[in-house]
This record gives sequence, C-alpha cells and structure tokens, in this order.
Amino acid sequence: MHDEQQAAGRLEPGPLAGFTVGVTAARRADELIALLQRRGADVVHAPALRIVPLADDSELLAATKEIIDRAPDVVVATTAIGFRGWVEAAEGWGLGDGLLDRLRRAELLARGPKVKGAIRAAGLTEEWSPSSESMAEVLDRMLVQGVDGRRVAVQLHGEPLPGFVESLRAAGAEVVPVPVYRWMPPQDLGPLDRLLDAAASRGLDAVTFTSAPAAASLLARAEERGMLPRLLQSFAHGVVAACVGPVTAVPLQARGVDTVQPERFRLGPLVQLLCRELPSRTPSLPVAGHRLEIRGHAVLLDGELRPVPPAGMALLRALARRPGWVVSRAELLRALPGAGTDEHAVETAMARLRTALGTPKLIQTVVKRGYRLALDPETEGKYGEE
Repeated sequence: MHDEQQAAGRLEPGPLAGFTVGVTAARRADELIALLQRRGADVVHAPALRIVPLADDSELLAATKEIIDRAPDVVVATTAIGFRGWVEAAEGWGLGDGLLDRLRRAELLARGPKVKGAIRAAGLTEEWSPSSESMAEVLDRMLVQGVDGRRVAVQLHGEPLPGFVESLRAAGAEVVPVPVYRWMPPQDLGPLDRLLDAAASRGLDAVTFTSAPAAASLLARAEERGMLPRLLQSFAHGVVAACVGPVTAVPLQARGVDTVQPERFRLGPLVQLLCRELPSRTPSLPVAGHRLEIRGHAVLLDGELRPVPPAGMALLRALARRPGWVVSRAELLRALPGAGTDEHAVETAMARLRTALGTPKLIQTVVKRGYRLALDPETEGKYGEE
C-alpha cells in the first residue's frame, strides 16, 4: 500500500502541469528551467541575449586602467556577476592588485545583497547598500550627500544607465562608466524567433524575464520581424509577462505591457508567483460529475493531467466560454486553428478531443445544433442556459 501511495504521489501533477512557459534568460537559465519543470511546466528556452566575454572587452580594460591611474572617490557596484567578472578580468590582465587597491580606498556602494557578497569575497567592504536593491535609492543617497567635484565609477550591468549617469553629471560629478559585460543579440536567432512565434500565437502561457536587456531584445526582435503588434496583443490577452523585478519590467511597461513580479526579486519567488498566477487564470468547471480545469495545452480532469491536441483545446475553450450553453458547429469551426469551411473538421476534432479526455459524456452533442459542456445540474443556474 505504501508503495502504491508513493507511486500515486509521483503521478500527482505539479501546479504548472499543462502550462508552457518561455524562458528568455541567458545566464542561470538551467536553474530557472529546472525550477519550472520540477513544478510540471513545459519550457521553451531561447536566450534573448549573449554576454560578451570580459577578457575580450577593450572598453573594460581601458576603464580599469583609467581607474587605477586616477582613483575614484566613489564606486557603485550593480551586479554580483559583473563585479566578480571585473575583478577576475583585471587579474587576468595583471591589474588585479592595482584595481583592488583603488576599490579599497573608495567609498564602495553595493546595489543589493548579492553584490555585497561579491564585494566581500574580493576582500573588500561596502560602505552602504539599499534594502530595496534599487538604483534609484542609490542615486537619491548620493545626491543628498552631494557629488559635486567627486569622481564616481559606475559598474554598468549590461546596458547603459543614462538616467543614473546623467543625474550624477548634472549634480557636478565626474562619472567613469565601467562596462563590465555587454549584452549582444544571440548569434543564432532561430530559437528566439520560435519563442516569439509561440508567444504571438498564444502557444505560451507565460514568458519569464530576468533582465531588462532581455526584455528589450525580445521586443526589438519582434519589431524587426514586423510582429510587435501581435506580440503586444498576446501579452494583453492571456500570455503572462513575468519579470523577476521592477527594473526588468521597464522595457515591457514602456510598451504598455502589464507585468507580474514577485515581492522578492529572485528566481524561486518568480516561479512561485507563476504557480499561483497561471492556475488562478484557468476555468475550473463541474462537468458530468467531474472537475474539469482547462490549462494551456492540457486539462486536469479530477486532478489527473490529460494532454489534448491543439484543435481539441481550441474547441474546449470555445465551449468553456459559455459553459452549459450550446455552441454551434459554425462557431466551433471558426475557433479551430487553420480551419476551412467544412464543418466535418469540427466532428473530427471533437472525436479526438473526447478520446483525449477519456470521458465522452463531458461534452454533449445537441442534434442539429452543436455541442455543449455537460455542466452539472446544480451549477447550470449559475452559468445560465439558453
């Protein structure tokens, strides 16, 4: 019996079972994908960016030499991977000791706890770090304390920080940008284009973003291909744009995309948010004595996952929009992806749908009229009937 219970436990669908999630991350993608798959999601991965190797970046070398030659008063560290990479690259160039000496003498500000960890791992100590992990709070503190005449080095995190840098310069600071790593478009655009196609056709239930440059890159590629309006429509009608934090969400929000974000800006909370968000958006209906929950590419029938072909999912969603009501064959034909004018296509797709569900009585045939979900009698009053 215990073995049977264990086997049953293994078959228990996760909170993301039946959903397909797009992942745009370049780094730490494996970790995010594993978290999603562990909770049952199907994942489509397409890095929206690639990172230029630090040791090959002449701009970083020039900035490092400039900082060693003329010591900064303040250094702002924005990302842990960037700060570690900077120190490692300097060591590779034979400039490690000189850089650490300059950083040790400067007022060192860290954007968040991960950066603090990287700073301390290098044998340094930060002067201050905001609890919000916000660059805006870092800027406010610096402006309040005054930066006029001070030399400030700012470690960029993959994209320029024009508002931040310009505000410091307007307040009288001499700013030295440190481009620790740079985002570039992926060398192979095929996976990104496939993810875009899936998102624009609503074949994805959510797309995750872990950096602002990745969000900007996805939007830029959609614009290049002439499909930005379709992508924005998908985000407005069902595809969830899930961002790890408010900074990541900025490029999307600038295009009018509503985003969801966890309270803590980490991968784990991002996945937990999707585990709540996606199931809450799916209809769960009492049908023919069963509990039917319609998900992205599958249904949960009494808690058991049943994969359904795309045509069947299209029919099921059309029926679920008016549960208990008769939906005509003509209307169902319009709902079928790529359907022509032959209503026989509806009958074929319906037969396959019933087979996939394994419980034919869930959907009733109403002779000469169409089909309906066999809503339980006690709930029909709630949803209405013709």
